[in-house]
Amino acid sequence: MRRDATDDLLLPEAGNGLCGRRSLLRAGLGLAGGLGLAGIAVAAERPPGSLAPGAGMRSYGAPSRHVADLTRVGFSSQPGTDGSGVSRTPLERLEGTITPNGLFFERHHAGVPDIHPDAHRLLLHGRVRRPLRFSLAALHRYPLLTRTWFLECSGNSAALAADVPPQRRCGELHGLISQSEFTGVPLALLLDEAGVDPAARWVVAEGADGALLNRSVPLDKALDDALLVLYQNGEPLRPENGYPLRLLLPGFEGNMSIKWLHRLEVADRPAMSREETAKYTDLLPDGQARQFTFEMGVKSVITSPSPGLGLGAPGLYQISGLAWSGAGRVRRVAVSADGGRSWADAALEMPVQDRCLTRFRAAWRWNGAPAVLQSRAEDETGAVQPTRTEWLAANGPRSFYHYNAVQAWAVAADGSVSNVFA
Repeated sequence: MRRDATDDLLLPEAGNGLCGRRSLLRAGLGLAGGLGLAGIAVAAERPPGSLAPGAGMRSYGAPSRHVADLTRVGFSSQPGTDGSGVSRTPLERLEGTITPNGLFFERHHAGVPDIHPDAHRLLLHGRVRRPLRFSLAALHRYPLLTRTWFLECSGNSAALAADVPPQRRCGELHGLISQSEFTGVPLALLLDEAGVDPAARWVVAEGADGALLNRSVPLDKALDDALLVLYQNGEPLRPENGYPLRLLLPGFEGNMSIKWLHRLEVADRPAMSREETAKYTDLLPDGQARQFTFEMGVKSVITSPSPGLGLGAPGLYQISGLAWSGAGRVRRVAVSADGGRSWADAALEMPVQDRCLTRFRAAWRWNGAPAVLQSRAEDETGAVQPTRTEWLAANGPRSFYHYNAVQAWAVAADGSVSNVFA
């Protein structure tokens, strides 16, 4: 029997052939998948694209026509509307951690407004020494700050609280999360200029969409790291992401990062609006509801293999996925190939940043038998991603928001992948 060159380097660290972090770092998967030139006739042929001049330049770049199917997924709207709903990021088809602006997930409550930047104003008022009104030109005169953060809808992954595992792709289940480089003005600068009343405890943020969507933000958060975003991934915000101005609250549920921001009211109490009473509260098993559960929990998901991205012949594969936490940095991700009976640490791609998506990878030698893949994240506070059983016990089957339980993918003998509860 021929011995593979990687056999001495890729040693199992958990059950069912899972090699984990140390093996991946020692060997790399290039040893398993590359094809050498020995015995291959190398022909000096010109590649097809070099036989004629290419296309001309464009005023704004677009993806290759060969990936025209790389789009947002999982569209759903309220009955009778086409703009009040969600679209999701196709997580399983992306690499790295930055989401292209055109694939950043959407959540709208009254469609996307068309706002002329010259007419847009931001009002800061309420319990302040002097109310202020800002044009976009005025905001650009303040020091701009650039930060990379994830943004996650609190309804992300909620379909997994159902009784039967929904058979959808990774992005269709978990794609209400994206990450960008955001540039804007720290809200604390404007609050300091306005002079906040010592009795104030909240800032009510309101958008200029048809719903006049508003949320109450703790003043401590507004003074800490809240950002008034003007640019995303280096270009002005796109309309569906809040052009010309949005609020960004790193680590908090996405509904609070108000888009098309036009008003900030400093107050001594929350607004108790629809979006923080009837919606975006967490219904518990005893019928009571938790309110103001702002922070997104520690979470991870394997993006490959996953439904639609199955395996071929038995052999060595790379398990890849994303982990994140609204409380800070991801400290560890463990992966399992036997339904959680044993675990091995995955390798985390550096740098691991505060409230950012972290890419993890592990090597797995699949033997062709059925398997169940899982990932489990831990953050720097010591919080560990719960199992589905643990999440349901704490939140109940009627809860909808903040689902962060461990995801399980079943790999069949033919290499196909499906969603299962494990």
